[in-house]
Amino acid sequence: MKKWLIILLITVSGQSLFAQNAPAARPVIDSVKAKWGKVKNVNGTAMVSSNNIIENIGLSNEYSVLVTAIEDAGLTETFKSKGPITFFAPTNQAFEKLPAGELDTLLKPSHKLDLNYLITSHAIVGRLTVKDIQRKINSNKGEATFRTIAGTTLTAKIDANRNIVLIDDNGGQSIISKFDIQQSNGMLHIVNAVLVPKTKNI
Repeated sequence: MKKWLIILLITVSGQSLFAQNAPAARPVIDSVKAKWGKVKNVNGTAMVSSNNIIENIGLSNEYSVLVTAIEDAGLTETFKSKGPITFFAPTNQAFEKLPAGELDTLLKPSHKLDLNYLITSHAIVGRLTVKDIQRKINSNKGEATFRTIAGTTLTAKIDANRNIVLIDDNGGQSIISKFDIQQSNGMLHIVNAVLVPKTKNI
């Protein structure tokens, strides 16, 4: 009996010793999952689901105008908040489509409220995936409406190329070009044009 007990102890000790020296099966992958969550490539930038909206869009030069606009509008803490917020983020190229001089005007301190209104017209309370938007479109005869944080309305439709198109209060259209980018405080979708609210002169 003692002999078997000694053999068992040696075997267990040996396994523990070798286990200490052996590398973990998937140490990098496990640590990435634990620390960073899901990673999605957006315009060449790795956006991580454990980051908030501000942290992720700040990683890419493609959204430098948007980051500046959010800061100047006093909305940085809003998009860092717990949320959840669904945000339709315009790229720098989207801002370039605005009439000449309009963005420069919006970025002036005297137009802070107008800029705030414009940016919050791209945000919806809650976490909406593309499937959620499609489901609402399909259940409402091809058209869905959403109320933004600014109190404006966005209308969503599906075009002939199966893109989801967002229509602002002025009838301006913007396509969701990249979608379902998970954030710690909501969901990020990329749009190719700025959504302009009708009730403000900007």
